[in-house]
Amino acid sequence: MAQYSAVLDGVLDGVFVALADPTRRAVVGRLGRGPASVGDLARDAPMTLPSFMKHVRVLESNGLIRTTKSGRVRMCELDPERFELVDDWLAEQRRIWADRTDRLERFVTTPEENR
Repeated sequence: MAQYSAVLDGVLDGVFVALADPTRRAVVGRLGRGPASVGDLARDAPMTLPSFMKHVRVLESNGLIRTTKSGRVRMCELDPERFELVDDWLAEQRRIWADRTDRLERFVTTPEENR
């Protein structure tokens, strides 16, 4: 179990590092509307295509997107499985914090003599 947790933590670390960059977040946001070619994605980025490709590789190596090549066109699409891992982690964090705030509320609203 601890080994699985360590692997999952490593995966999540990579995902959050990949999403820390605004260019990569913009790519993910655009791909949320559907697949797109690298050329279309790069068109709005204020950098050269080789620099943009580094961002694509980071997203792909962390499992956030998949790319396929057909002739000279490389298409990108989101990989929903990786986002499910992030969603599961966030749900767990929400549960932890909801429990904490519930305990705090009980503490604050319970008279001192009843504690």
